Amino acid sequence: SAWNCDTLDLLASHVTGPITYPVAVGVLAAGHRIALSPTLHAFLHAATSNWISAGVRLIPLGQTDSQHVLAALEGAIAATAEKSLLGSLDDLGSATFRADLASMRHETQYTRLFRS
Repeated sequence: SAWNCDTLDLLASHVTGPITYPVAVGVLAAGHRIALSPTLHAFLHAATSNWISAGVRLIPLGQTDSQHVLAALEGAIAATAEKSLLGSLDDLGSATFRADLASMRHETQYTRLFRS
């Protein structure tokens, strides 16, 4: 609701439930005529920044060190964005059995913050 975007309003008028964050970002980018390549890069950069921010709060990692980590990951972020542009739906897939099992135990852990 903070940024007016006709395409997001159009999507919301056709979808009654929640819209996933990546879909909302894509719709907003398209609505503001931002090309796919910089949108992918920015999305991955933001996700990585959020993970690093969590690390700053959870481990002894200061602001400057966190910026060094982000800078060190920039090549991987750019490569992942580029690989995403070149991929197809046939390239998608995963197997995360251990993560799924850990997620099932998530509620019963003494602290749930990033444990599973």
